[in-house]
Amino acid sequence: MTRSPRAVARNVRAGGIDPGARGDVAREDQPWAWDESRWRGCVERVRAGRSLKPQAWPGGAEVAVALSFDSDHETIPLRNSETHPGRLSQGEYGARVAVPRILRLLDHHRVPASFFVPAVSALLHPGEIGACVAAGHEIALHGWIHEWNTTLDPDTERDLLMRSIDVIERLSGSRPVGIRTPSWDFSDHTLNLIRELHLTYDSSLIADDEPYELLADGAPTGIVEIPVEWIRDDAPYLTMDRYTGTRPYTPPRELLRIWLDEFEQAHREHGLFQLTLHHHVIGHRSRIIVLEQLLEHISSISGVFFARHDEVAAYLAGLDPGATRRGSDRSGSETAAS
Repeated sequence: MTRSPRAVARNVRAGGIDPGARGDVAREDQPWAWDESRWRGCVERVRAGRSLKPQAWPGGAEVAVALSFDSDHETIPLRNSETHPGRLSQGEYGARVAVPRILRLLDHHRVPASFFVPAVSALLHPGEIGACVAAGHEIALHGWIHEWNTTLDPDTERDLLMRSIDVIERLSGSRPVGIRTPSWDFSDHTLNLIRELHLTYDSSLIADDEPYELLADGAPTGIVEIPVEWIRDDAPYLTMDRYTGTRPYTPPRELLRIWLDEFEQAHREHGLFQLTLHHHVIGHRSRIIVLEQLLEHISSISGVFFARHDEVAAYLAGLDPGATRRGSDRSGSETAAS
């Protein structure tokens, strides 16, 4: 049976074996046959360290809110070698229609955000980068072409990351300090590369509700993790793929209830409410209203620290979060500049 590269990669990412690539797995390679040093080493390679949840947020705020948008656009079909206009047009909608709509909404509520942008998306839509920077938003790393890091060797992952840094720095005017691995696909080598290239934070892992310090083989790294979670991501609820069984199974307005519950609990715990959104997913007419109503509710509450991810990371590292904002003067309920 001939299997597509996409199907093979999906099977390998899930821990499976491509039957066309090799025969039966040797007994010693079966996880149930590993000795303790092997399975413990896998678990300890990248781990959550000390909690970075602060005693207080800037200005005495009771809760922090960090919105993020993954500017995937055309890179997901391109990554999968899907080059027909139909699939590419879905990403084009994200850049052409949804980005301006989202920027207007953020400006209306005076809320800063972080945009995690694959380098190929930035090269295809350089005007988007300029518009986001002009509005005071962060531009951060999200791979080269939304590649699967766990399928790459270390040298290739390093090369793509370095090229991505160069593109984002050239188009945005500043060197990015944070990364979200594409599809949150964090390889065995990713943390070493983050440290090697002097990034200050990651936002790809899900070991806590609150920010924490990453450990490498049990040792503190100084890298801030701003954790994500599929519950606080629009894609699992609203993605449509006509060629697979993937269908939107949640009415958009149900997301408002889920995310309001997440925010309210973060507020009660004086913690962080982090949200991951995608332009081509949340940016449609019947869906943007969910984000609009969420922001209306949060903005109506006093003591909210609206911040970009780099500002959250800077504050948790003991730095001035306002110093990371270039030429922006926003005032939400509380902002990093206040």
